[in-house]
Parts: sequence; structure tokens; C-alpha cells
Amino acid sequence: MANIPQSIKDTLRKFRFARRNAGSAALVIKINKKDLIMEEVEQFENISIDELAEELPENSPRYVVLSYELHHSDGRKSFPLVLINWAPTSSEIGTLTLHASALLNFQNTADVSKVIEIRDGPEGLTKEVIDAKLLA
Repeated sequence: MANIPQSIKDTLRKFRFARRNAGSAALVIKINKKDLIMEEVEQFENISIDELAEELPENSPRYVVLSYELHHSDGRKSFPLVLINWAPTSSEIGTLTLHASALLNFQNTADVSKVIEIRDGPEGLTKEVIDAKLLA
């Protein structure tokens, strides 16, 4: 099982409670397979979903905590936290297995209830997919 160091827990807490008025923000985490520890890859502010999809590797899994700018039909705007489980089928099987085994622990640590599974690479991660999951 991959360890979640205190530095990642602190980063998650800061990310969670950041005040946002516009745009989506993302925190990308990966598992260092050699050391079995989670590491921050990058943080993005005001990133579009298309840009985020381009930033993620096509053959390596990632956890993406997304503060998503959601527009409701009544005109309200909210910023729900979503966990994108980026697990392209082209990833190495051992890495995918490790990633899958640590998902629940990471989800609980990040304190995110909505998980969106993306397995088909960048074309699977779209604004429409996220809207459909969150507005359902």
C-alpha cells in the first residue's frame, strides 16, 4: 500500500480550503512505485478540462483532486471537489494495480465523495463528462 506523507496531507488540506471565485483548479498526485509513497506532480489554477486532459500522461495513472467550477441550471455557481481517478488502460499493469489498491485510502484522505473514473485517456476527460456526473 502506498504511503501518504504528511506533506501531501497538508497540500490536500490547503487545496481543499482555498477560496476560489472563478475557474477550475487541479492538484495532481502520483505514486512513486519504487518508494511506495505518494508525491505531488503539479498544481494548476484556472485550468480548463481540455488543458488538464493534455497535461496528464497517456500511460501512467494519477489521482487528480479537482475544484471544479460548476454552473447550475438556476444560474448558481459552485466549486465541488471531485477526485478524478486517471487510470489509462495503456498503463503498466503493476502500476495500475498499485494505483487501484491505494484509491480508497487516498479518496478518504482527500475527503472527496465524488469519484470520476477515466480509463480511456484524454478523450475520456471532458467538461461534458464531468458536468454529467456532477449534475446527475
